[in-house]
Amino acid sequence: MIECVHLDAGYGGRAVLQDVTLGFEPGAVTVLLGPNGCGKTTLLKTVLGLLEPVAGRVLSDGDDLRSLTPAEAARRAAYMPQNRPVPRIEARRMVLHGRFPYLTFPRQYRREDYAAADAALAAAGAAELAGRMMDTLSGGQRQKVYLAMALAQQAPTILMDEPTTWLDPKHQLEVMATARRLAAEGRAVGLVSHELSLALRTADRVALLAGGRLTALGTPEQVWQSGALERAFGVKIGRSLAENGWHYYYL
Repeated sequence: MIECVHLDAGYGGRAVLQDVTLGFEPGAVTVLLGPNGCGKTTLLKTVLGLLEPVAGRVLSDGDDLRSLTPAEAARRAAYMPQNRPVPRIEARRMVLHGRFPYLTFPRQYRREDYAAADAALAAAGAAELAGRMMDTLSGGQRQKVYLAMALAQQAPTILMDEPTTWLDPKHQLEVMATARRLAAEGRAVGLVSHELSLALRTADRVALLAGGRLTALGTPEQVWQSGALERAFGVKIGRSLAENGWHYYYL
């Protein structure tokens, strides 16, 4: 499990977030919510080792993250960032980059790497894009390929920053269904989202960031009932119960 303990996170020694203690639990989808600029991406980058903690610790299966090599850390947690450069390579080749933690000298892809890439493309709903060049894909299609790249890493934890960006509603639901499936398989899933209704329907746990702090942590029901969401976003958030028994949240 990836967890941060009394973590201060930020840039250049200046903390954007202070005293955050949070774990991404196996078998659960943890959604990070909060207003723009509250530090959601900063937190993800810090727990992945892409940023140094200002204070506190990040633990990966009980080991201090700083004690791990990049390959060791990548075998434990995969990352789908919000923005990536768009190279002129085939989508399948892009997804194969997710296999880098498993490559040994002379860094040649093996049969199992290609199989993992193809399985990841299928799981992300992007199998038909395998032979397409990345710079010819739409924004939504590229998001699917980037998700496949993270899945190809086959890490027990997967962290996604705005994975539904550029996607139409149908494909947003598919991405969130993938997150639920990964959690059902026992993986720890963490994601950042601005799609409040969809995020709250998907989450097992909500971690709400506001004012440089973790202000609420619990089930969607608990966080909604606390009023913390409305205070953080400054809007009224309602809830309705559908015939299928699901709660739907709306502005």
